[in-house]
Amino acid sequence: MFEVAEIGIKMSKEEFATRSRELHINLLKIQQQLRQSRHSAIIIGSGVEGAGKGEVVNRLNEWFDSRGLETNAFWDETDEQSMRPRFWRFWRTLPARGRIGLLFGSWYTKPIVDRAYDKIDEAEYKRQLLEIAEFEQMLADDGVVLIKLWFHLKKSKVEKQLKKDANDPKRALRQTPWSKRYSRQFDRFLEVSEVAISMTDVGTAPWHVVEAGNTHYRDFTTGNIILDMLQDRLKPASTTVVTKKAAAAKKAAEALKSPPAAAPRRSGLTVLDHVDLEKTLDAGAYQSRLIKWQNKLNALAWQARKQQRSLVVMFEGWDAAGKGSTIRRITQAIDARLYKVISIAAPTDEEAAHHYLWRFWRHIPLAGYVSIYDRSWYGRVLVERAEQFAREDEWQRAYAEINHFERQLSEHGIILVKFWLHISPEEQYRRFKERESTPWKYYKITEEDWRNRDKWSEYKHAVNDMVAHTSTTLAPWHLIPANDKRLARVEVLKTICKALDAKLKQ
Repeated sequence: MFEVAEIGIKMSKEEFATRSRELHINLLKIQQQLRQSRHSAIIIGSGVEGAGKGEVVNRLNEWFDSRGLETNAFWDETDEQSMRPRFWRFWRTLPARGRIGLLFGSWYTKPIVDRAYDKIDEAEYKRQLLEIAEFEQMLADDGVVLIKLWFHLKKSKVEKQLKKDANDPKRALRQTPWSKRYSRQFDRFLEVSEVAISMTDVGTAPWHVVEAGNTHYRDFTTGNIILDMLQDRLKPASTTVVTKKAAAAKKAAEALKSPPAAAPRRSGLTVLDHVDLEKTLDAGAYQSRLIKWQNKLNALAWQARKQQRSLVVMFEGWDAAGKGSTIRRITQAIDARLYKVISIAAPTDEEAAHHYLWRFWRHIPLAGYVSIYDRSWYGRVLVERAEQFAREDEWQRAYAEINHFERQLSEHGIILVKFWLHISPEEQYRRFKERESTPWKYYKITEEDWRNRDKWSEYKHAVNDMVAHTSTTLAPWHLIPANDKRLARVEVLKTICKALDAKLKQ
């Protein structure tokens, strides 16, 4: 795989100085074009030690406008990062639309190093590479231009380079504390890296192998690869997509200003039709069971803290289904130092400039802590689907993206509990009218709540598809009958306790 790159191409200092001027100008032009698009770009610099990846990073910082470029280095891991799923640190640094992220080290680094030193076996290595491929496909589908560069040197050149650097104080800065250690494992690293490249070299995220024997050739080739990739993705055709999305956004905004026409109804039973809304719980039984499960939850939360197991509780449900009051019964049971409630509303400009999952990754709890989401990442397949804020291809692929996200949480040891609070249309209407007439509840009811009732059928079928596609063994859905608020609160507390108890015993 790497042999084709070892052709010994050289470029003189004078030729580089002449040809790089035009390249520099073109890179600035394409960066400006990127700023005005719905795309972002991620440049990954990987390769053998001694190939000058750090120098390439410095060169790109010279060529691009630094105001639209973010450089992030991934080489060691902080305690905070190790206490969250592996991809958390990468999600937090993804560039917003219109910007370029330059990664010095990436999601490939740790799997390759771990496999080279036999810290993981071949099966686990390939599983992690497949996970990377899924992640990159998710980014590409969202408009990210992935530019993956592998800087290569032959073994003999690496050894020669290390000796040269060691005898030259000015070049000593090129060496890292692990340069010699990695060079001794050169053949092993090459073998492991070939597997990574072959498994993740796809049309939406191809690898580019760059010979690094000559620094001028290396840098010039790198710049041209980046330019070609960006020009290809930012062709005029992409402007049409932006225009269509802008028109859809404008249409959606206008729809908010006036009541929509009656939406077409879908017939047929859904999973929600099988939820028994007639169940009730009398006041006496409610108090005793509430105290029982709150005490149990308090003990389990501290046990989870001791075992460094995180808990993520996620609520979806109809407007006025009682999500807020149910969450308060949970937080009453958990020490305030252990939990955080995340209330999800329409995305901010910053959040909308990223992949829709970005804002949820930011709130993943540290090991031993609890995050409670009031609304969640399922907005993509619920409100964004029903209100046509997302294109059909976007919400259709979101099922697989969400399953991928939740699988990463579960594999890290996070205990995920998902609830849909279900009420009848009649009960919702009663609660809406009650809110309108109650001074301390009036703020809870909005015109949008009333408008959403007109799309009950659309939301109901969206919930059915959501459960069908995303209720997995690792992260099953719990459909809670909530016409009786007392019953719903107790059922939620009991479900969380049982999930915690089962996981903490494993």
